[in-house]
Amino acid sequence: MAISKQQRQHRIASFLAEESVTSQVQLVELLSAEGVTATQATVSRDLEDLGAIKVRVAGGATVYAIPELPVDQVAPSDHLRRVLGEWLVAVDRSGDLVLLRTPPGSAHVVASALDRSGLARLLGTVAGDDTLLAIASEGDGAALASSLIDLAGL
Repeated sequence: MAISKQQRQHRIASFLAEESVTSQVQLVELLSAEGVTATQATVSRDLEDLGAIKVRVAGGATVYAIPELPVDQVAPSDHLRRVLGEWLVAVDRSGDLVLLRTPPGSAHVVASALDRSGLARLLGTVAGDDTLLAIASEGDGAALASSLIDLAGL
């Protein structure tokens, strides 16, 4: 069955909440049992996008989990680099405000990746449809803009 990325990721998040999932192969099998075809590489990217982490449970086994609080979902830097490289088209700055442009309908994707990035100079984001505002720490606007330009390869 063909489902959207968001639907697949929602199912993965449900599996992680309901079962002890110890491997990506197990997730592929769980999806397959529901008629959803996904490769291990796709599941790996989905876990990264969801901010899933491995946690140790009673008995010493490790299972995938998604932290409950979004501030705890720190995405790896390669995820941020991939998102910015794919979706960021322009960067401009005014003081400690960094204006980012994306294709229509994509600003929330970039904002979410930034919010979960753990970037030291970033206080937070506000996203619209194709534009988002990244708020830098006092005096760090230029450095944040420069970092984002470098990460996006612009």
